[in-house]
Amino acid sequence: MEMVAAAKMRRAQNQVLAMRPYAEKARDTLAHLAAQRGVGEDVHPLFASRPVERVGVVLITSNKGLCGGYNHNLIRHVDEFLEGAEAPVELITIGRVGRGAMLRSGQNIVADFEQIPDQPGFLDIAPVTRVVIDDFLSGQFDEVYIAYTDFVNTMVQIPRIVRLLPLRRIGAISETPLPEQTGPLAEFIYEPSQREVLNAVVPRFTEVQMYEAILEARASEQSARMVAMRAATDNANDLIGDLTLTYNQARQNAITKEMLDIVGGVEALSASK
Repeated sequence: MEMVAAAKMRRAQNQVLAMRPYAEKARDTLAHLAAQRGVGEDVHPLFASRPVERVGVVLITSNKGLCGGYNHNLIRHVDEFLEGAEAPVELITIGRVGRGAMLRSGQNIVADFEQIPDQPGFLDIAPVTRVVIDDFLSGQFDEVYIAYTDFVNTMVQIPRIVRLLPLRRIGAISETPLPEQTGPLAEFIYEPSQREVLNAVVPRFTEVQMYEAILEARASEQSARMVAMRAATDNANDLIGDLTLTYNQARQNAITKEMLDIVGGVEALSASK
């Protein structure tokens, strides 16, 4: 299982590392486009902020266990978020482990997606993004957050809860602002118009954020599983060594006792003769 997880981790890691430059450039493009003078304040419905009466959380966990504290750490992070929420929270779960944990704690789950593959494509996550966007635009959610595990390296994965909707005029899934402009903002000519291009880019950017979070979660899951299985293998080898030593000691004691009994019997026979 460690070898299988290592192979899956390498593929997931390559996928998330290839995705990060695209996601970063998409953030830059969206922020630049939204800041153009011709766009105006009423940029797009996905930028609209309103009083928060209901919150949606997309929880991304695994479908299987045997991955150490990967699921537990994220679920505990989400539980803390739910306890501190000032508005009712409804969940969209990706993964059976998170769904089961939220059902046991009595949380309201409005949608569940379990069939996301280990190497998802944009088409695989399109239903999730569509549910999130439709519920936000319809007023079902006033804010939407993503709860996932950020992949740092093989040994480090950090649970995060970041806001997905409404979008910020300048910001990213990591909530890190773009570098400040040192001079006037460069303006480009967009065809057919800035607003039409923005209307097409914004939903796509939401998909990019969701896709990036799922890839980060998948890479973190396989890394955590590989480390957990390596630890389990090491513990099993240590246990085998301890049990082998105990077995050899018991066997040696039994042999020694039998030899003493034989020697004692021989001496008793000799004495009787």
